[in-house]
Amino acid sequence: MLSSLTNKLGLSKLARAGFVAGAALALTACGGEASSSADAGDAAPEKIDNTVTGALADMTQGSPDAAVTVIEFASTTCSHCATFHETVYPTIEEKYIDTGLVRFVFREFPTAPAELSVAASMLARCAADKGGPDAYFTVIKTLFKTQRTWIFGDNPREELLKIVAQAGMDEAAFDSCVKRQELVDLITTNVEEGQSRYNITSTPSFVINGQKRHFSSAEEMSKALDEALEKASE
Repeated sequence: MLSSLTNKLGLSKLARAGFVAGAALALTACGGEASSSADAGDAAPEKIDNTVTGALADMTQGSPDAAVTVIEFASTTCSHCATFHETVYPTIEEKYIDTGLVRFVFREFPTAPAELSVAASMLARCAADKGGPDAYFTVIKTLFKTQRTWIFGDNPREELLKIVAQAGMDEAAFDSCVKRQELVDLITTNVEEGQSRYNITSTPSFVINGQKRHFSSAEEMSKALDEALEKASE
């Protein structure tokens, strides 16, 4: 399965090796936890690097001066992540991110089929080379909305090409992107650090100012963010 898909996506031998390594790390479950309470794996609030730009940057939305930082660990192939971004995230974006209260960071955490999850994440990151985080999140949102088409269709390459075209990427840019080993390495690092620093075991998982959480509704997440904002103002 892995060899077939990576061949269809046009990966180099070097990138294929990275995909195998990335797939081996992707042992998490999509939607494996639903508790809104704080979990084990809490850590000191993390500083987000603002100096790196383009495909290798931290993908963020919201003010860098926000009192609360939310890190989401999610997979482009996780249906529960798609549901969150379609039903919960718009409320959080309007109420907290657009108003400058919260800075939102998206980190890739591949789930099965890991090779497709990694490839889609790489393509979204390549869009950021020209369009910055806005282009990245535009591609991510479309990937979530069209999951069944590009994950389960007969030709994932063609479907992914259609998606990244909205970010100005042609076929040559697509082929160049999926051969970028440094992007495979970055996604692998996101997985390793998520596991070691925050004990991430499922997607989507959230870290609010260093505290790992899970949510099933906008109301639950809003309550947690209000509590974090109140604590940050003390």
